[in-house]
Amino acid sequence: MRLPMKAAAGVRDGSVTLAFRRWQRQDVKPGAVFTSSSGMVRVTAVDVVDPSAITDEEAGLAGWRDADRLRAALAGEADWTTYRVRVEWAGEDPRLALRTSADLTDADVTDLDTRLERLDRASAHGRWTIAYLRLVQEHPERRAPDLAEMVGRETLPFKIDVRKLKNLGLTISHRVGYKVSPRGAAYLARTVRPD
Repeated sequence: MRLPMKAAAGVRDGSVTLAFRRWQRQDVKPGAVFTSSSGMVRVTAVDVVDPSAITDEEAGLAGWRDADRLRAALAGEADWTTYRVRVEWAGEDPRLALRTSADLTDADVTDLDTRLERLDRASAHGRWTIAYLRLVQEHPERRAPDLAEMVGRETLPFKIDVRKLKNLGLTISHRVGYKVSPRGAAYLARTVRPD
């Protein structure tokens, strides 16, 4: 489940405790934890609701000015089920600490080599992990469409691949583009994997 930045910030400070979604089938379950722009978010309850019964108070707890605006913004088909999702902040994104840990052991480098090799093998477009890391390192905070064009890829699949590197603590997303994290730079300096 994705939360807009403003809603994610509200979950972190406690002002947002609800989210409303219209889905064909329930997309999250209680206990699920997902990453947002403001850290980790835990789902504590999921209930089916009649959209017309959503109150202004509930809309406020979801970060909306009133229920009418919230209802108008619900995505999906009108006949899909509407869910009220209770959420709470679950802590910092563990990738934040991971990406700053640049003191890599030999075992860390071997583990990253193995993980990146696995990503390369699973790819339909061949080896990409080291090449993308070097591309981001050479062009920090460059627009994702520009980077994707440099490697002959569509923007969305390119961004999905870079997100895989981010999940390993190797890149950092910025408002525009990416940077190689301290962990990523340390890894590139030590790995012997080819581009």
